[in-house]
Amino acid sequence: MVKIRGHQVEALSSKTDSTRRALQFKNRIIETLRLVGIRKEDVEIPLDHFARKKAKASVTWYYKNRRMFYSNNSQKTFIENLYLCLRLLEIEVGLVVGKKKTMGDFSLEFEEHGDVEAERKDAREFFGLGHDVQDLSIIDKKYRSLAKKLHPDMPSGSTDNFKRLNHAHKTLRRELE
Repeated sequence: MVKIRGHQVEALSSKTDSTRRALQFKNRIIETLRLVGIRKEDVEIPLDHFARKKAKASVTWYYKNRRMFYSNNSQKTFIENLYLCLRLLEIEVGLVVGKKKTMGDFSLEFEEHGDVEAERKDAREFFGLGHDVQDLSIIDKKYRSLAKKLHPDMPSGSTDNFKRLNHAHKTLRRELE
């Protein structure tokens, strides 16, 4: 079991034809998003041709001219990451369809501003982390260490750097939770 955005999801353990399976997952994601009125043309899911290699899976969609985004890179392979994207979206869309969550809340949860990938890269650089660090405990530990140094009440601290630190931490937490 894997916990993503507060939901327990069973991880994929299948060893079947992964390229074909990735296409099936992509189509299921599109069908899932259609349940809340998002058109196929408004969904982007880049497929990796080597679904068994380590790679992040992402889903981008547009709703009312706003960019929505979710990615996962917590598993060993692209296909496993894409499966977790699918499962999370099935759960979240199910909450909207079942009227346990509003479409506005759903949108706010996934809405992204600007160039998300560049923001994540900048956040990792600010923390002094490699581009492939996905362990939230490492990021949190680095955050606490930097917060002690950059806090405005400290001699070497400043409000601007502390704000940058908090923004970088929030950016990475949103990606990985």
